[in-house]
Amino acid sequence: MKKSITYYENKGQINTSETLRLAYDRAVELNIRDIIISSTHGGTVLQAVDIFKNSKFNIIAVTISEGYKDKGWTMTTEERTSLIKKGITIFTGTHALSGDVNTAFTQKFGGKSINEIIAQTLYRFSQGMKVCVEIVLMVADAGLIPVDKEVISIAGTGDGADTAIVVKPSYPRKFFELKIKEILAKPREG
Repeated sequence: MKKSITYYENKGQINTSETLRLAYDRAVELNIRDIIISSTHGGTVLQAVDIFKNSKFNIIAVTISEGYKDKGWTMTTEERTSLIKKGITIFTGTHALSGDVNTAFTQKFGGKSINEIIAQTLYRFSQGMKVCVEIVLMVADAGLIPVDKEVISIAGTGDGADTAIVVKPSYPRKFFELKIKEILAKPREG
């Protein structure tokens, strides 16, 4: 099989429309139903709703955890309500690769946890790659997607979406069963 990967010269929101279009096209080709999208305030998910118009798609917005509320990164009640009215499932939980109890210990005592090592390895591809993997682990663990079917995960660098992958999910405790099957798009400089 020959497929192409879209590499963006610039990272971030400027690539959102193209990333969503590429994800939609591949979802249709592979008959993938579950689309997982990272979302701070809902903007990327609202754009995705316009592209993934077909009701056969299960779009899940994964928000940043409440532990980041002091930074202004959490979704407001109004933003949540807007997405729910459009039929979007919203998941907020402890991040699978960052911001958990491991982080508290490494901030207090130093060193790096396994989670942080995995996260930093994925960052070598791009910030979006780390988030794509993380959100799949999170929604699988919550029982919102099957782990025996491929899904598409979409994330970005800062605002918007610049990374999309096809992935076979797993639960965090079975991390080694997760398989990145395809990279659809990513920034060259992540």
